[in-house]
Amino acid sequence: MILEVAVLRIRKGRGAEFESAFRRAEPIIAAAQGYISHELHRCIEVPDQYLLLVRWASLEAHTIGFRGSAEYSRWRELLHHFYDPFPTVQHYEEV
Repeated sequence: MILEVAVLRIRKGRGAEFESAFRRAEPIIAAAQGYISHELHRCIEVPDQYLLLVRWASLEAHTIGFRGSAEYSRWRELLHHFYDPFPTVQHYEEV
């Protein structure tokens, strides 16, 4: 299992709109092959900042499977315009 971690900084004042768009985007990622689960957390101390955690069966399930899929373009269309700056995504493995 691989844990994808992304700190999402959302354009100021657009958190509610982002959350609504994320709810529409959730079924897209949940249907991806190799997807296990995800969590979205809103930061208490930093307004308009979120933490996205996604569990994948493998690194390739995310980087090749999901990102290379036709469905990813819809995910990108729904969410990417909210980010400022664009998030750095990192992957972790359990030790």
